[in-house]
Amino acid sequence: MAATGFFTDTSVCIGCKACEVACKQWNQLPADGNFFSGRSYDNTLHLESTTWRHVAFVEQNRNLSGQTTAQPFSWLFLSDVCKHCRRAGCLEACPTGAIVRTEFESVYVQPDVCNGCGYCVVACPFGVINRRNDDGRAWKCTLCYDRQRQGMEPACAKTCPTDSIFFGPVDELRNRAEARLAELHRQGRQEAWLYGMTAEEQPGTEGLHAFFLLLHAPEAYNLPPSPVVPTKTIGTSWLAMGLAAAGMVAVTVAAVRHGGERT
Repeated sequence: MAATGFFTDTSVCIGCKACEVACKQWNQLPADGNFFSGRSYDNTLHLESTTWRHVAFVEQNRNLSGQTTAQPFSWLFLSDVCKHCRRAGCLEACPTGAIVRTEFESVYVQPDVCNGCGYCVVACPFGVINRRNDDGRAWKCTLCYDRQRQGMEPACAKTCPTDSIFFGPVDELRNRAEARLAELHRQGRQEAWLYGMTAEEQPGTEGLHAFFLLLHAPEAYNLPPSPVVPTKTIGTSWLAMGLAAAGMVAVTVAAVRHGGERT
């Protein structure tokens, strides 16, 4: 079965948060509370165990760049979600087998198997997965696994009024993303680029099944520029530790020999 995923085009996102609401409604997720965060119009702040889709509001002050305009700032919007990495740190770190790869190549947390150890939380380079305060178990986007099994598209993509979120086979999404990028470049928007679509662009996770068209550097959207699954560097870490240990042994032997020569 072909791998499915998301392509999110931030250039047409209007920040309506319809995807957030649809995700919460379908998955019966609790509200995040009625409060004022002080961070623009964004009160969900980030992805969380009860927020599987999050629309970030990023304000850009145009006056700081010396531009003279009637509008002092512009908006960057991003509907963020679990990336369903090809090499998923959460899956590799899970000791109970609670996190599995589905037939759609999505990364799914089985709540009845999760023991709440939290290893997956620290292993995710994007800070996506987290544990709930009420039951301690880890939760995140399921790529609407239940809807996919019934031949339906995920609730967030179904609801998006501007078609900012595309869902489908990953290979088709790549073609769509490249065509959209070329279109924006023809329009003179050279700042547009694709984030996480291929392993070459993101070797630390070997590419994502939920990738993005961005209009700014990833740091502006609170995305890591070079995410790396922790287990990907474990070989280098062991090698460095081995070399350090060998160096300590060599120094010790040299010191013992030098001490013997002096006596």
